[in-house]
Amino acid sequence: MRYDLRDRTILITGAARGIGAALARAAAARGARVALVGLEPALLREVAREVNGHWYECDVTDQAGLDDAVTSTVQRYGGIDVVVANAGIANLGTVSTGPVDALVRTIDVNLSGVIRTVSAALPHVLAARGHVLMVSSAAAFAAMPGMAAYCASKAGVEQFGNVLRLENRRGGLTVGTAHPIWIDTDLVRDIRADFPSFRDAQRRLPWPLSSVISVERCAEAFLRGIERRRRKVYVPRSIALVQALRPVVLSGLSDALITRFGGGELAEQMAAEVRRSGRAFGRTSVGDGRS
Repeated sequence: MRYDLRDRTILITGAARGIGAALARAAAARGARVALVGLEPALLREVAREVNGHWYECDVTDQAGLDDAVTSTVQRYGGIDVVVANAGIANLGTVSTGPVDALVRTIDVNLSGVIRTVSAALPHVLAARGHVLMVSSAAAFAAMPGMAAYCASKAGVEQFGNVLRLENRRGGLTVGTAHPIWIDTDLVRDIRADFPSFRDAQRRLPWPLSSVISVERCAEAFLRGIERRRRKVYVPRSIALVQALRPVVLSGLSDALITRFGGGELAEQMAAEVRRSGRAFGRTSVGDGRS
């Protein structure tokens, strides 16, 4: 049975731009009440104005701030039916050359931020017998040089969602994880524009791992997943093949192929480009929980 979003309250993190903002607009078009959480107040205010929604400035690694954001949303709308833990970042560079703080910050936002967001909203979503959607990635199923912390964090999100689902099977709550590939967000555009090695690495990936999807298409896929209370949302749907073939994708054979086709050289090139840039994050994703 379709889970009708009309007059339901959806709380979205990472909602100032990118996937989060597109999801807010698409949800509001379906008649949902939208609460936006993020770190860029001017952008949050503008999106909230567009969707007649509620917004709260908060870092997803700040539990007290998230608790306040949830309380503020409940006071405004009377409850929370759906939470979308979307905020995410990606550090630049390899493990051996990048600053450790950037690696840890990526884990903190992408994994700890999801755990904190879900924990803050869960009592209300449970009471509503609603839905939790956690944004993982196709990176949970594959490995790419220069994305160690990102891949690790997204794999962690998938497993957190799997266990949360099992823990609440009898409570009426449904839990899904979303696994998009490259989405045309500011984060991805920044890295593609500034680092030729990233563009080259993406170009060499096999289909469907090389696909680039618009934020609007991604948001629609997320909403369809919520409306159908799906366990998994793949963007595009062909990413399901990557999960099914994960033992092969992460095998020694795959390692050998990546090395043969220049994976080591690309990692070295990436490290050099990141050192020259003097930055550990993209221009519009500076390690502060944006997506």
